[in-house]
Amino acid sequence: MAAAQWYFWKTDPLPGALNMAWDELRLRLARDEGFPLLRFYGWSEPAATFGRFQKFVEVRDWTRIRPLFRRPTGGGLVPHLDDWTYSLVFPFGDAWHGLRARESYLRLHQWIQRAFGKLGFATELAPAQEVVPGKTGRCFAGAEANDLVFLGKKIAGAAQKRDRSGMLIQGSVQPPKAIARADWENALLEAATEMWNVQWRPLPEPSADLVRQAEELAAEKYARREYTQLR
Repeated sequence: MAAAQWYFWKTDPLPGALNMAWDELRLRLARDEGFPLLRFYGWSEPAATFGRFQKFVEVRDWTRIRPLFRRPTGGGLVPHLDDWTYSLVFPFGDAWHGLRARESYLRLHQWIQRAFGKLGFATELAPAQEVVPGKTGRCFAGAEANDLVFLGKKIAGAAQKRDRSGMLIQGSVQPPKAIARADWENALLEAATEMWNVQWRPLPEPSADLVRQAEELAAEKYARREYTQLR
C-alpha cells in the first residue's frame, strides 16, 4: 500500500467557541489544502457541546454544565470535563469522504480501538441496539452501533459534517483513568500507520491571518447566543 501523508496538530486548551471555529475553518480549507488533518485539543474551561440539529431548549435541561456551544457537526450532547477531544478533516475526494456515515464511523472506532489495544486495554464495538427512551440526544448516555465500549461503558463517540470542501469529524473519548493522554495520542498515530500506511507530519503553526479568521469566526458565530439558541 502506498504511503499516505497526513498531518497532525496539537493545540493548547482553548475556549469552546474558538475550538468550534478552528474545526469549521479547517473544513473550509480542506479542499484547497488537499490533505487529511488530525487535531488534538482541549478546553480552557468546563463546557459542553451539542449537535447543530438539536433544540437548545431541550439540551439546556439535560446538563448543568455551562457554557454550551452548538457544534458544526451533528450528534448529541457531549460534556467536556475530563474528555479527550479531537477532530479529523478530510478533503473532498479523499477515500474517507466517499464513505457512508456508518462506514466512516466504524472505521474511525476500529482505529481508536486499535490504539487502546496497543496500550493494553481491550475495548469492544457496540452492536446495534434499540434506542433507550430518555437517552436519545445525549452522546454518552448509552452505546449505539459501533460506539466504542470499555467494561460495558461507552468511551468514544463522534459526529460529522460533509460538504463540498470535505468531511469534518469531531470526536470525544472518555478515557480509562490509567492511560496518559500523550500515550494514547501517540498510539493513535502509530495505529494509523499500521492500518493504512499513514506517514505523519506536524502541521506548521497557523499564520497570523488564519488565527485572526478563527478568532473572528468564534466571536461572530460560536460565541453568540443567537447561534447557540438558533433552534
